Amino acid sequence: MARVKIEEVVDHLSSEIRKALTTAVNNVIPDAEFDERQLFREFRRAVGRKCNTWERVPDQYVETD
Repeated sequence: MARVKIEEVVDHLSSEIRKALTTAVNNVIPDAEFDERQLFREFRRAVGRKCNTWERVPDQYVETD
């Protein structure tokens, strides 16, 4: 199994993840008002609390160039 630094992956994809979180919240709670950057910061903190620094993922989910 491969290992990834999950918080670093989230940081690397921060722009895409922030937009996806905003879309998801708006789909579930259409009239919600929130700061998308603050939402992302809280999401990243939650990932840091719930996941290990290094997380194992199946090799088929990792491709190297």
